[in-house]
Amino acid sequence: MAKVIDMKRIIRDFQMGEQVVHVLKSIDLEIEKGDYVAIMGPSGSGKSTLMNLVGCLDTPTSGTYILNGKDVSQMSDNELAEVRNKEIGFVFQTFNLMPRTTALDNVALPMVYAGFSKSERVKRATEVLKDVGLADRMDHKPNQLSGGQRQRVAVGRALVNHPSIILADEPTGNLDSTTSIEIMHLFDEIHAKGNTVILVTHEEEIALHAHRIIRLRDGIIEKDERIK
Repeated sequence: MAKVIDMKRIIRDFQMGEQVVHVLKSIDLEIEKGDYVAIMGPSGSGKSTLMNLVGCLDTPTSGTYILNGKDVSQMSDNELAEVRNKEIGFVFQTFNLMPRTTALDNVALPMVYAGFSKSERVKRATEVLKDVGLADRMDHKPNQLSGGQRQRVAVGRALVNHPSIILADEPTGNLDSTTSIEIMHLFDEIHAKGNTVILVTHEEEIALHAHRIIRLRDGIIEKDERIK
């Protein structure tokens, strides 16, 4: 299989006043196309920092990161923004939707930045909303939707540009247990269609949906196991 993510000797340090805090200590990570990975670890283990690097929201202090054949470890902020929009579909715990905008327009937003025409955006966003089970909610605004429906809109927005990876940060963190199960079934379906899915979670039962669990502790990968 083709590698989507290839990280070698990734180090991320942060300057805190006089002190340098070593958050990630020489991480090596490979993720193949079509993989379904959960990243776990206690608070302070470095999982959020790793997610920010994987998602091109930050760059490493040293080391190389090849994403879909491109070296993103040395890119400028503008280059990273372009990579994020094309290669990565983000799903956040807090949904991050535009409050005054319909579900359809929320989903289509990444296509605006990618330069698609209005008709292309409407066609693709409609398709995606049907895929995530919201065909009858396209004209609703976030405040007219339940938490689970809002997360479905967020998942649709993540999928709309055919990204290389779907990166979900605690995707069920703000949802009740029944809705969490529904959203995880949706991720299972997305993975079954051939998408590469990476979940960052502290919940064991959420992680068990993945096929591989990577556990971080104190800035290193403590365990990387395939479970399916």
